[in-house]
Amino acid sequence: MAAELPRPDADAALLEHLLGSLLEDFSLWFERGQLLLELCPDGVMRPEQRQELGDALQQASRELRAAVALRDATPAPMALAMETMAPWHQLVLRVWSLSARLRRSGVELPPLPWPPQRRL
Repeated sequence: MAAELPRPDADAALLEHLLGSLLEDFSLWFERGQLLLELCPDGVMRPEQRQELGDALQQASRELRAAVALRDATPAPMALAMETMAPWHQLVLRVWSLSARLRRSGVELPPLPWPPQRRL
């Protein structure tokens, strides 16, 4: 007996859920990165490095808001190209690395909101 193929509307709902969750995660980590930069002493990251990371986070946040606006304006389910999301993922990894460096240096970090609040 052959397995039943998923219905297109079920696929669309799954795509919407997964993409929405992913975009919310990016938003959370970009905001968290900005917060961590405010707490970051010179001994952990030089001012010019903080400025560069802050600029990258602001640019990624603008791109993310644009992607969300396009997604919201599109009546059909949509996906984002890996080429779009790969730099965002790299930026999240940089935020995680900064968080680890801050913890190792003894900086007390504010708790992460859990469960995450819808941001987009």
